[in-house]
Amino acid sequence: MHPDLEKMIVLQSLDIEARRLNDEIAELPRRVQKLAAEGEAAKKHLAAIVEGMAKEDALRRRQELDIKDHQQKAARLQKQMDVVTTTAQAAALEHEIAFAQNEVSRLEDEELASMERTETLELEKASAEETVANLTRRHGEESAKTAEALERDRALLAEVEAKRADLRPQIGENSLSMYDRIAKSRGTALSEGVDQKCSACQMLVRPQRWNDLRDRSNDELMLTCETCGRILYWDPARDAPQKKPAERQESIAASIVRASL
Repeated sequence: MHPDLEKMIVLQSLDIEARRLNDEIAELPRRVQKLAAEGEAAKKHLAAIVEGMAKEDALRRRQELDIKDHQQKAARLQKQMDVVTTTAQAAALEHEIAFAQNEVSRLEDEELASMERTETLELEKASAEETVANLTRRHGEESAKTAEALERDRALLAEVEAKRADLRPQIGENSLSMYDRIAKSRGTALSEGVDQKCSACQMLVRPQRWNDLRDRSNDELMLTCETCGRILYWDPARDAPQKKPAERQESIAASIVRASL
């Protein structure tokens, strides 16, 4: 293995961890912001319900006054019926009395409908208040958890960045330049070769290149995947050759024979 490769493998693990921590540090406040936005929306919904209830109350007060006016008018007209002298006057008064009574009935129906709407709004108000309370509680809990997580992640990130800053100067300039260039375009610069494949792109490595990668005498050689361009490395402990089924059967048969002797 090239002398810089082991350090680059460690560097890549640090880069990946730093990226994960940075992503988490960016994501954590978004959860709190989302809960805050949900809480504000719930409060606006509750305020709209309260406003609707107030409007219904005001409407019923106007309806009650209108009902009272029409009832009083109908009573006055009824008294006038006692002193009318012509059929035409009586018919006109009866028409006005009927109109006033119809208005009273209509307004009473509307008042009842308003009361029913208010009952529905009261149920919605109770549900909305519970939602606001739950979101407020969750926002407080999440804010505390997020503050702790941010403090922890920032401390871990500082450690990782310190290790990266210490490790990068230990890598050869050309190797580090290649590493940075590939990592910028591919996200990661290194890929482990496993079972004659590049573990990043899962494409087969040509036999000759695979043999060169596994050849421990090629310490100065740095090979790349011909498909994705990442720098390849090989760990013999992780890529121990597996016996073929026929070889396993022969091995089992030989063991049986030895045991019978």
